[in-house]
Formats: sequence, structure tokens, C-alpha cells
Amino acid sequence: MSFDLIVKGGILPDGRAADIAVSGGTIAAIEPSIQAEAGRIVDASDCLVAPPFVDPHFHMDATLSYGIPRINASGTLLEGIALWGELKPLLTHEAVKERALAYCDWAVSMGLLAIRTHVDTCDDRLLAVEALLEVKRDVAPYIDLQLVAFPQDGLYRDRTARANTIRALDMGVDVVGGIPHFERTMADGTRSVTDLCEIAATRGLMVDMHCDETDDPLSRHIEQLAYETQRLGLQGRVAGSHLSSMHSMDNYYVSKLLPLIAEAQVAAIPNPLINIMLQGRHDTFPKRRGMTRVKEMLAHGIRVGFGQDCVLDPWYSLGTADMLDVAFMGLHVAQMSHPDEMRKCFDMVTVESAAIMGLDHYGLEIGKAASLVVLDAANPVEALRLRAERLCVVAKGKVVAERERRDTSLSIAGRPGTINRRHKLPD
Repeated sequence: MSFDLIVKGGILPDGRAADIAVSGGTIAAIEPSIQAEAGRIVDASDCLVAPPFVDPHFHMDATLSYGIPRINASGTLLEGIALWGELKPLLTHEAVKERALAYCDWAVSMGLLAIRTHVDTCDDRLLAVEALLEVKRDVAPYIDLQLVAFPQDGLYRDRTARANTIRALDMGVDVVGGIPHFERTMADGTRSVTDLCEIAATRGLMVDMHCDETDDPLSRHIEQLAYETQRLGLQGRVAGSHLSSMHSMDNYYVSKLLPLIAEAQVAAIPNPLINIMLQGRHDTFPKRRGMTRVKEMLAHGIRVGFGQDCVLDPWYSLGTADMLDVAFMGLHVAQMSHPDEMRKCFDMVTVESAAIMGLDHYGLEIGKAASLVVLDAANPVEALRLRAERLCVVAKGKVVAERERRDTSLSIAGRPGTINRRHKLPD
């Protein structure tokens, strides 16, 4: 028997040592040892072989635009939105596409092969929608790119946002988005949640709504989102992104809210890097950090996936498309320090986020798409601790990025021996 590719000697996330054989772009075999011919052998000896990283929340229409036309001086969410409003008229189809493709190259180099990106529909030109639909087609051989129709300036607050959002969906955008907390009133926000969920139900689409991205503990649109999910039979197809207000909500109210979210099977997508950077800006001390209640959600059986949200744009001046950075920050802010909790954080940038996006072809199983990443680490926790190098990235059966394995030991002057950054966890 002959295969297109064999990844040999790797360690799977569950700790098993296995070879993975690839044929025709799919995983053909996973065995302790595969002795067969192959067009290409990848040596993954003693390295973690994981499914690719997944980002369930990003803004690709804005990425790599940092400093145009100016920087966000206050660092606040609202100035970022205002700055994006200044930038939008300056956008060109070519510039949006060029920056998005450059980001996709970064993503591939980091083993990030599935991205859900929101695209602003509050521009009558729908220029960014057209550009990102082209990008989606261009990167399809190696990245699963999912687009969300996102009325950034408010479905009702912006005069043409609703019509433009429907136009974007007609053009082929995949998911219905919204931003209820940015409407002019709480009532308009609630009404927008109902309206958008009804649009999604009619079209058979998923929903991913920016929800309660604020320090206001009375911003409670997630409650309406959970209600509409059940009323319209959208269970398992809906995500609430950010949910930042929950960090400030009354604990008794949250004790009622979390079971409602779990019952409705609504997923949560916090964005650790951006939430802790943008929230709490009006506080002195104690200063809130804005990330939602991740551990409590997990305890209620709510699916949680970590998102990157922004890289070098009006809201965030850093970022490298590295989902290990996202999970590393997430585990710190959520205080998830137990080894099982840290492994869960790794899952939240891989398998859990893939499930939120509905990627049925994803995973290290026979018959699934042959997309994977070889990491210079022994296990998921070590990968997080080291933000491990991606030694090899395979997308749909093809090697798309490679790095030489580096020596992880360090020689210390004046002392015998070396220090090795790799470290086996206790069983």
C-alpha cells in the first residue's frame, strides 16, 4: 500500500503515539506504526500532532490597518468603532483583499487553518464583503474561511444596515451577525436580536452575535439570544461573542442566566486578548478585566471557544495570528491553572471552536480532512507554556508550511550542562 503522506512518530493530544497516513486529502489511517510507501514522510518524532488551530471570531476586513488614518489614542472600544468609521470611506477593494491575504499567510504559518471573520455591512458599497468573498475562494485549498454579515454600526442605528445585511447574505455570506448593545436603546437592541434570529431561521443559517461587549452589568442581550434560539429551533447553531458584561453582572442573575444559555445550546466566544485590553477603561481601581465567566460556563456544559478578534487594527495594536497566545492569555485571565483546565484551553482553540463553526470535516480521525499541525512540544499544556513552534503544517493533505526544529536547550555560562525548556508533566 502507498500513501501520499505519512506523519511519523507523533504524539496525539490524548497522549497516544501514532503515525498518520494521508491519501487524497483525507486521513486514511492512524496506527501506532505504519510501514508503507509514501510520496512524503514528515518526521514528527516526540512532537505533538494536533488538529489545526481554529479562530471562531475575527475581523479580517480591518486587519493590518493599524495607524490608518490614525491610532486609537484612548484604547477604548468606542474610539475603535469611531476610528473604523473614519477608515471605511478610505477602503479599496484591492487594499482589503491584499491585507486579508497577507493575514491568511500569517495564519497558515501558525497552523491556523479555520477562521470565522465578521465583515462590516454598514457600507452601501459592500466593498469589504465582495473582497472577502473573493479571499474565501482564493484560500479555500488551505483555509476554511467563514464570513459573518456584521452590521457594525447597529442594525437599526445605521439607516441602511438591515438592507445591506440581507444583501450580503444574498451574496453568499455564511452567518448572521449583530451588535445589539450598540443600538440606540436597550429596546432596539432586543428587537434586533429577534429580527436577526428570524432572518437566520428563515434562511437556515447560523448566528454569531457580538453580545454585551460592554462593562454595563445591565446589558443582557444574551438572555434574549438564548430565548430566540429556543423559540426558533436554532439550538447548536448560535454563538454569543464577547459576553463581557457578564463579568460585572449580579451573581444571582448569572445563576439564572447560565442554565438558560446551556439549555438553549448557545455557544460562547470570549476573546481574551481584546476583552482585557478594551474593557474596564472607565474604571480606576479595582479595574475590571472584562472577560466573561469561562469556568462557570464550562461547569454548566456551555461550549466555549476562544477567539483572536483583532490583529493590528483600530482596536488592537498587536497580534501574530497565534492562537496559542490567545489560549495562553485566556487560561491566565480565567485562572484555569489545573492541567485538565489548561488542556481544555487548548481544546478551545482547536476542537471546541471547530464545533462552534460546524466544521464536520475537522479532526484527527480516519475519513476527516488531512489538516494538522506538528508542534515542538510533547503535549497540549507544554505547547501552551512554550507557545511552541509549528514545525509542519498540513492543509487538506498538502504540506503548506515548515520550520527547522530548533534546539530547545540553553547553555548557561559558567555552569556545566544545559537547561531544557521541554519538561514532562506529572502523570
